[in-house]
Amino acid sequence: MFRFARKGAIEYLETEGLSAPGFVTHAFCTRRGGVSTGPYSSLNLGFLAGDRVEDVRRNQTLVEEAFGIPDGRLILMRQVHGDRIRVLDGDGPLPGGLPECDGLISDRPGVALGIRTADCVPIFFVDRVRRIIGAAHAGWRGTALGIAAAMVETLAGRFSSRREDLLAVIGPAIGPCCYQVDAPVFAAFSAMPGTGLFFRPCREKDRWMLDLALANRLQIREAGVPSENIFSAGLCTACRQDLFFSHRAGGGRSGRQINLLMLRAGDDRKNA
Repeated sequence: MFRFARKGAIEYLETEGLSAPGFVTHAFCTRRGGVSTGPYSSLNLGFLAGDRVEDVRRNQTLVEEAFGIPDGRLILMRQVHGDRIRVLDGDGPLPGGLPECDGLISDRPGVALGIRTADCVPIFFVDRVRRIIGAAHAGWRGTALGIAAAMVETLAGRFSSRREDLLAVIGPAIGPCCYQVDAPVFAAFSAMPGTGLFFRPCREKDRWMLDLALANRLQIREAGVPSENIFSAGLCTACRQDLFFSHRAGGGRSGRQINLLMLRAGDDRKNA
């Protein structure tokens, strides 16, 4: 079950599925609660979107303060629409810049993993037993490359996570109602099972409507995570521009909302 909540002026979406374990802070932030104006109104976290840099920096500070993220502990990615994953484990130094990847995994309390989206799919992973978290950015390219399955495999291989212990949460993204794609995109998914479930034919020749969230859900299930452990918000960013930024609905001129996941500092971590 998903619900809207608020911290100060910031409105965000959360799910009981991740609140129940009691050791993570998570939020699929909306576009509301920041200082940006115009097409970037108001909680834009995209530095390259065309917004005033000082406004984006202020928005990031507002997010860090609202969710209790220590200074310098919000880790964002230079998202490249691929399947590369960066693991932040142990006590080594955190990345000084933006790691070039589309997935982050961490066992470090007090470190927030952030994904910036404006139609692509944000996915959170939590090992509820070993207390490991992961965050992935899945556009159509990353989905076709198997970024969601790669997150599951990395958790299992690097941290010995049991697939039945993993929770996966799919946040707001552009829906099949609004996401029309062409033949090259369709072809990129040719090796993935279930294409008949997440591609719907259009009246236009060589065009399809793509359910990107469902494609990732099926991929996570195929990787061994039980269906009952996978949660999906089911909100379309293009339909709900009052709540979310949408690159496609905004004609390419749009901000970026942030989605964040953090192990709470001070918890008694018990690896099983």
